[in-house]
Amino acid sequence: MQFHLDGYRPGDPAVADANDALPPPVPDRPLPPEVDVLIVGCGPTGLTLAAQLSAFPDISVAIADLKSGPLQVGQADGIAVRSMEMFNAFGFAERIQREAYWVTETVFWRPDPDDPKKIRRSDRIQDVEEGLSEFPHVILNQARVHDHFLETMRNSPTRLTPHYSRRLAGLDRPIDDDTPAVARFERIGPDREPVLGADGEPETEEVRARYVVGCDGARSSVRRLMGRALEGDAANKAWGVMDVFAVTDFPDIRFKSIVHSANEGNLLVIPREGGYMFRLYIELDELDADERVADRNITIDYLIAAGQRILAPYTLEVKEVAWWSVYEIGQRLTDRFDDVGLDSGDAVAVAVAVAVGQEHPPRVFIAGDACHTHSPKAGQGMNVSMRDSFNLGWKLAAVLRGQARPELLGTYTAERQSLAKQLIDFDRELAKMFSAPAKTGESTDDDEAVDPAEFQRYFQQHGRFTAGTATRYAPSMIVGEPTHQRLATGFEIGTRFHSARVVRLADAKPMHLGHTVTADGRWRLFAFADAAEPDHPDSRLAALCAWLTDSPDSPVVRYTATGADIDSVIDVRGVVQQSHAEITVGQVPAILRPTKGRLGLVDYEKAFCPDFKEPGAGRRDIFDQRGVDREAGALVVVRPDQHVAHVLPLDDHDELIEFFARFMIPAKLTGGM
Repeated sequence: MQFHLDGYRPGDPAVADANDALPPPVPDRPLPPEVDVLIVGCGPTGLTLAAQLSAFPDISVAIADLKSGPLQVGQADGIAVRSMEMFNAFGFAERIQREAYWVTETVFWRPDPDDPKKIRRSDRIQDVEEGLSEFPHVILNQARVHDHFLETMRNSPTRLTPHYSRRLAGLDRPIDDDTPAVARFERIGPDREPVLGADGEPETEEVRARYVVGCDGARSSVRRLMGRALEGDAANKAWGVMDVFAVTDFPDIRFKSIVHSANEGNLLVIPREGGYMFRLYIELDELDADERVADRNITIDYLIAAGQRILAPYTLEVKEVAWWSVYEIGQRLTDRFDDVGLDSGDAVAVAVAVAVGQEHPPRVFIAGDACHTHSPKAGQGMNVSMRDSFNLGWKLAAVLRGQARPELLGTYTAERQSLAKQLIDFDRELAKMFSAPAKTGESTDDDEAVDPAEFQRYFQQHGRFTAGTATRYAPSMIVGEPTHQRLATGFEIGTRFHSARVVRLADAKPMHLGHTVTADGRWRLFAFADAAEPDHPDSRLAALCAWLTDSPDSPVVRYTATGADIDSVIDVRGVVQQSHAEITVGQVPAILRPTKGRLGLVDYEKAFCPDFKEPGAGRRDIFDQRGVDREAGALVVVRPDQHVAHVLPLDDHDELIEFFARFMIPAKLTGGM
């Protein structure tokens, strides 16, 4: 899909008229006086959370932003494979794939040993290792990612749309479990100045919210009003970035290319969607102590000239610049991502109080750049930030809908803060190596110089981290111990559910099993059958399904409200070992073909068979690919955010009961949903 031939224009490239491609103006309407969740910030972090919560008609949400309307030109562009898996849960991964640039290979350039003043290609690698995900690593303008989330929100049961031109001016945190947070906003005009009322005072609005989430960037007002701070150090290194339309004879301009020159610095080439535009990250001068990049007054001409020097002997003739900026590298992190313990100066005492339930569950949260910042070299900023709010969204929904205890919300900081710390440590080392001068065959007195081959090895070793698939949550109330991991070694507890191809029994449709995990707040139980046929008296799958359907201790029975569909809270799906031609739908347990809805119709899309025809897999089906014990089978418990929560034997009812009892509230105590 090619576009942008005559320069950049915002909006959907599939729309022929550029004016029609722009999002329609948002009506100027007041903020609601009271909501369940108030989201501050309409970046990718806030929109991910808003899109997730908009799926629940019984949850009221407002999202406000300082900007005057939807983003038109984005800064972030890299979309990791894990983010694509998340987008698939929202239903728009295929559209992203169609429009985006696919990063299939990464190319490395280094000083030419024969003439270090020039560069030459040293190697090329596959960007994402084989079999890591069914989705590619892609590049797409951040504004288009926003567009897809905004469309998801508009089409949701709540028809959620943002409130723009609002500046957060004050925030009163809740003083107890029954008191709401109170946020005060100023209306602002196009000049970012307050809109004045008839009395000459700024127009203000007040919103009372059960929960507040600050997704408002590195200069977060929510974080500041909470009293938390970003801690860390700047690297005193300046970089420039520009999206350009240019003519060049550099042969790898349509590949992701990492270029180390001998004396002119380094750069990163990121081809952009549409076939014509590309992005250049360009190393600039080192900053003096306490100097800011703004003090340098760097111009776009300066950036272009630096890029031309690094790419020598190749030429770079820039025809048009769509967007450009300069920035400083820095890694900063907050100690917690919520308001727990803000009134205590003893961090150890707070940690103990939270652990034993003496500290109140969190009510105000921060996510994304509001709580961690880093360089853009590894393409992690937008990706990790979106996954922050994907982690938080289902937890808020479960608590607000009375399905889970408020203590569940404490797992957000526990899981995401430790991950952010890992990211910052990785980013610090990667940025240091990227900015270091390249070692050449000539002698050098620079102790910081790095062999480009060493950088390449580091880059490859951390491929799963940059792809977003290395995240592994530690055991907690919602992550089990790996006692039975041997039953399904390829579904590692704490990691994301690694999808594989199956065939749907009812209609022989080949598909990915992981694609059944959508962003709807439900838990999944994937029951991988033992060797017996599913209707055989010795079938462990049949015994499990009968218990899940009939026992009052079954999590499906215990946590599903009377009159609700049987899969409305916990969705049970089965994978048998027989091919779809060897058994029929009538042979699988009833919970895998349940009757649902007002008319009591049968859901035929719960039972799956191995896909023996997967290209390149031979007879290795999902059981082989994910290390599932064929004799015993396995029960894989998957969270609403696609992470594996537990692996259990099919007949270990007690441990399944105990797991959900840690955080869930029985439906009979909720009064229904």
